[in-house]
Amino acid sequence: MLTTLGLILSAVVAALHLYFLVLEMFLWDKPAGRKAFGLKQEFATATKALAANQGLYNGFLVAGLVWGLLLGPQAGLHILFFFLGCVVVAGVFGAITVSKKIFFVQALPALIAGALLLVG
Repeated sequence: MLTTLGLILSAVVAALHLYFLVLEMFLWDKPAGRKAFGLKQEFATATKALAANQGLYNGFLVAGLVWGLLLGPQAGLHILFFFLGCVVVAGVFGAITVSKKIFFVQALPALIAGALLLVG
């Protein structure tokens, strides 16, 4: 049961990062992206390429999590731990350097998913 919850939450973490990819790569300077990140148009336009690069990294996190999920709870467990760990590190770094909110949106769900997989 806990393993199943961990897999479901891992899928949610992957979906969140897919959403972040879309926001950062395609919507950064559009109203939805500016609203999500609280950006002024001038700043969003000036940093669009940087945000797209950051979005691409989120895509790699999604790919790794999906890879682990597709392999299943036996073969994919170590892959899931690795990529959930990457999400946690990125979320903690973001919380320290940008906004504490990032910890709760990004790192905490990945921590919970990993804990559920570990005890399951």
